[in-house]
Amino acid sequence: MSEELISVVDLASQIGKRKQTIFKVLRRLRIEPRKLRKSESRGQLVSYVTAQESRLVAGELRSQGPGPKTGDDVAAPPEALLEEHGVFYLLLLEPDHDPGRFKVGLTMSLSERLRTLRCSAPFTNVLRTWPCKILWEKTAIDCVTADCKQLHTEVFRTQSIEIILKRCEQFFNLMPKLHEPNNGSEHAAPSPLG
Repeated sequence: MSEELISVVDLASQIGKRKQTIFKVLRRLRIEPRKLRKSESRGQLVSYVTAQESRLVAGELRSQGPGPKTGDDVAAPPEALLEEHGVFYLLLLEPDHDPGRFKVGLTMSLSERLRTLRCSAPFTNVLRTWPCKILWEKTAIDCVTADCKQLHTEVFRTQSIEIILKRCEQFFNLMPKLHEPNNGSEHAAPSPLG
């Protein structure tokens, strides 16, 4: 290949941002990373951008200014992100063996998120999804996981997944209605729990 490529993971490390932030910027800039198999990653697909595209991403992040840091890297997101949205998901990680362990969060591509999650949690089931603005994610997580035991960043344990589902429904019923993003994410069928 004649053009120099850099992996999104390496670019994130060089810039000092999370790879999720880099993917969000790539999407905003309408840059589609190339996916190639890398032998040292056991044949998994790795996302790459060109050197020129990496400079565009770095420039975009610099134009946002330093600002105070949060879990999403920038406390005051640029205006373009205020209306950007994806889907908030409620996933059961081990439905048969540990039915109280669940994951919640926001993604721009549910199918991509599931592909990566199923490497470590192959029995993951989508319980439900809701259209969600980026700015709502942390509030939604805090609301629906109250009184749950946090196991990892977005992984929790509950005594009743039905209560979590009900909290999600209540939260998103209070929020302004959004259209389902057209980005390859799949909307889950209504819950079998009722």
